[in-house]
Amino acid sequence: MNAEIIAVGSELLLGQIVNTNARFLSQQLAGLGINVYFHTVVGDNSDRLKSAIEIAENRADLIIFTGGLGPTKDDLTKETIARHLGKELVIDQDALASIEFYFQRTNRVMTENNRKQALVLEGAYILPNDHGMAPGMVVESNGHTYMLLPGPPKELEPMFNQYGSQALSNVTMDKEIIVSRVLRFFGIGEAALETEIMDLIDVQSNPTIAPLAGDGEVTLRLTAKHLDEKKAKELLDEMENTINQRVGEFLYGYDNTSLIEEVLKALKTKKLTVTAAESLTGGLFQQELTAISGASSVFNGGVVCYSNDVKQQLLQVRQETLETHGAVSEQCARELAENASKIFNTDFGISFTGVAGPEELEGKPVGTVYIGIAKKGRPTIVEKLILGGTREANRNRAVKFGCYFLLRTIKESQNAN
Repeated sequence: MNAEIIAVGSELLLGQIVNTNARFLSQQLAGLGINVYFHTVVGDNSDRLKSAIEIAENRADLIIFTGGLGPTKDDLTKETIARHLGKELVIDQDALASIEFYFQRTNRVMTENNRKQALVLEGAYILPNDHGMAPGMVVESNGHTYMLLPGPPKELEPMFNQYGSQALSNVTMDKEIIVSRVLRFFGIGEAALETEIMDLIDVQSNPTIAPLAGDGEVTLRLTAKHLDEKKAKELLDEMENTINQRVGEFLYGYDNTSLIEEVLKALKTKKLTVTAAESLTGGLFQQELTAISGASSVFNGGVVCYSNDVKQQLLQVRQETLETHGAVSEQCARELAENASKIFNTDFGISFTGVAGPEELEGKPVGTVYIGIAKKGRPTIVEKLILGGTREANRNRAVKFGCYFLLRTIKESQNAN
C-alpha cells in the first residue's frame, strides 16, 4: 500500500507552524509496511484541496488528511471530501455527546458551530478523539482508503496510536515490515563517503541506502523490508557490516544520537572524567555537555579563558608561549589542555583556541582552530583545523570536531589498555 499525506491549513504555508504531523505519520506508517511517497500541504481552500485529492488518487492507495476538522468556516476538509466522494455528512452521536460533556464540565457555553465537529462521513469507521473534540475517521471508496485526522499533534498522535494504526492494519494487504537504521558519520565529507560506497548505492534495492549531509555530519539511512522483522534487521546488519569495512572509522553513532551524547556515554561507561579550557568556543562545549542529564558524573567544571590574562593566571599558560607563539597556536592549545586536566584532576582535558572571525587574529586567518586533547599517561594531541564558515559556524564546528577527537582518543586509550 502506498500513501500520501495531505496537510490542510494556510498556517502551514505561511510558516506559522511546522508540519510535525507528516514526520510522525511517516514514521508510524513505515512500521506498518506502508510506503509514503508524497507529502502535500494545501491551504484552507476547497477547490485547491479537491485538486490535491484528485492528484493523490492517481498515485496513492491511502490518503491521510491532517487538519481542517474544527468548528470554523475555514475548517473544510471533511466537507470537501464528502462532496468529492458523493457522501453525506452525518452527526456521530458519541462524538456529539463527548463535545457536549466537555462544555458542561468546563462551565462554558457551547455554540452551534461546535456541533460541526461531530459531523462524520456516512459509513466511515470512527476514530475517537480522547484529547479533543473532532473525531477522526476512515472511509473506503473507489479502491482508495481515506483517513481524516485532526491537526493538533496532541490530538493526532494519540488518536493514530490508539485507533488509527489498527484501522489501517485491518485494510492493509501487504504485511511487510519496514525497518530503518541511521548511521552517523563525522570526519568524512558527503562526497567522499558516497564515493566509497557508490557501487552499493547503484545496485541498492533491499535494503535501500539514502545519504544525507547536514550540520557538518553525514548520515546514511538504511531501510529494509521483509515479512519477518527479524529478517529485515538481518538485512540491515549485513549492509552495515559491508559499509563499515569501507568507512567504519568515521562511524560514531546511530539514529538520533549526537557527538556530544556519544562522548558522555563513552566517559560514563569507562568511568572517566573530562574538563575543558575554552577560548575560541567561549564555553560552548561545556554548555552542550551539561545540557545532557548525567553530565555531573564525568564533568566537575572547566574554564572559559577568552583573554590571555585568564590563560596565564588561571590555566598557567607560560608568558613565553603567548609571546613567542601566540594564543592561537599548537603550543597554547597543548598547555591549556594539559594544565586544565591537572588543575581539575580529570582523566582528560580538552582545549579550544582559534580565530572565529570575522577578522584575522595574530596574523592567522579566520577559521584557524587548534584543539588539544590531554590524557593522563599519554602524549597530548593537538589537531589543527582550517574552517571556512561564519563566526557561529566556526565555533559550532570546532565543538563537533573536539567531540570527535575526544571520542576517538577515548576509544584508542581503551584499546591500548
